[in-house]
Amino acid sequence: MVDIALLNYLETLITEERKKRFMEVLSERTNFLTIVMEDVYQLHNTSAVLRSCDVFGIQNLHVIETRFGDRLDKNIAMGAEKWVDLSRHDNVRNCLADLRSKGYSIVATTPNVDGILIDEFKLEKPTALFFGTEKEGLSKEVLNNADQLIRIPMLGFTESLNISVSVAIILFEMSKKLRASAIEWNLSEEEVLEKRLDWSKKSIKSIDQIIMRFYKKQ
Repeated sequence: MVDIALLNYLETLITEERKKRFMEVLSERTNFLTIVMEDVYQLHNTSAVLRSCDVFGIQNLHVIETRFGDRLDKNIAMGAEKWVDLSRHDNVRNCLADLRSKGYSIVATTPNVDGILIDEFKLEKPTALFFGTEKEGLSKEVLNNADQLIRIPMLGFTESLNISVSVAIILFEMSKKLRASAIEWNLSEEEVLEKRLDWSKKSIKSIDQIIMRFYKKQ
């Protein structure tokens, strides 16, 4: 549960403009869609995908780091890491179990013709979109456990796209589809409160000392 007293206090320390901006952004945020990246080697790709999540209102990005570890470049993310939640997983199995426990359908992206085109995909339940590397694609473990495969239509000789480009294209299509639907995709009231508190903390210098002083006065 969010400490409302603390939230109210911290919001007195940020500008009205910033508080208004927080609420504007949060009104467009969703956890109905989430992105999962599996073992991406090039660190700038994770950072670029994080920016795309922020742009398209996706609150959570999951990263499976079995082989390569931390793949985030804050210079490329350009601050998006402050506003999008990054969930790290040691392996595919744990990631799949976590997402399924939260009610997500597992949807794997693939250039394979077995996948349905993104404009034909029916967005009906919370969906986790999995992306693999440009060279190797997703692992068999992900593909074998996916509820559905989707693909981007490609009309030229090139058979694959850079992962960050693929994420941006699919998020554009899915975000448009989601917002045109009757689905209740917005964050819950509790989730909004959690992000208001989180973002307020990230906007205030010396936040640890400020919070310590606040609780001492209680």
